[in-house]
Amino acid sequence: MSDGSSEPEDMLVGTRDERFLLSEIGEPGLSLRHRRGPGASLLYVHGATFPAALSIHYRIDGQSWADDLSARGFDLWSFDFPGYGGSERPDGMHPAARGPDALPGRAAGAARQIGRIVRHITQRTQRPRVSIIAHSWGTIPAGLFAGRHPALVDRLVLFGPIGQRNTTVRDLPSSPVQLVGVADQWESFRAGPPEGETLISRDRFEQWAEAYLATDPDSATRMPPSVAVPSGPEADLAESWSGSYPHDPLLIRCPTLIVRGEWDSVSPDEDVAWLIAAMAQVPGGAVDVKLPRGAHRMHLEENRQALFDAVASFLKEDQR
Repeated sequence: MSDGSSEPEDMLVGTRDERFLLSEIGEPGLSLRHRRGPGASLLYVHGATFPAALSIHYRIDGQSWADDLSARGFDLWSFDFPGYGGSERPDGMHPAARGPDALPGRAAGAARQIGRIVRHITQRTQRPRVSIIAHSWGTIPAGLFAGRHPALVDRLVLFGPIGQRNTTVRDLPSSPVQLVGVADQWESFRAGPPEGETLISRDRFEQWAEAYLATDPDSATRMPPSVAVPSGPEADLAESWSGSYPHDPLLIRCPTLIVRGEWDSVSPDEDVAWLIAAMAQVPGGAVDVKLPRGAHRMHLEENRQALFDAVASFLKEDQR
């Protein structure tokens, strides 16, 4: 089955991925992708606006983050949350579902979906634990899952994580869906770096944006074209930055890496300091790595290899 990425054919050459829809009664089908490896099980959790195919699996100059991790021996897994990429759209994304109580994609439900994937991985591999890399909003449900199920998580990487702020008041979205267009994504890629610094060329972005719009079969029916994603993540961000964090980081007990670019405006020093202090039960304390020439989407930026190396070094630390 397709993962919904509509990647150009040359971006799929050489992949060895198994792709299928994980089905369960009463739950939306999840698009799951597995690249076998001899090493530890590793699960990637995407962020709020684009699926795994446009994130860890997106190839730039012939290589993706997934390719890098696979070359290092990891048994790699990724999936799309309900409402993204190749996964089923939940009933809550219907326009008739209104109000903050009906918002799909909130952290608690997303953590439940991570649990479905982790159970599948442990059953398939007969290994008791997995490591997790989560990006942006995905760090919230990943942290929630890790705190509730410490026996299942070996190591946790929070890439560009969301912390708590007490100074910003934001209204919760009222619509069940958020429409994200090319202009929105371009502004997100440009956010953070000082004036005159470019971390992704316009041409490279346009290629990515074309593939992004293709993840939603209805994108071209809107003007301007846009991708519909669940608005629950936006509600989680609003609450986090209004002083109400969706879970208790004190429950996280596995070795944890916080990694971000120096120009990441979504994960500033103050937010990360709060998160580190809140994760007081992490053995030895959470490791904070701030990398040069990077912003919030460093895995798709020009200095992405520095991110790949830092994450792999942390994940393999106990193997040396």
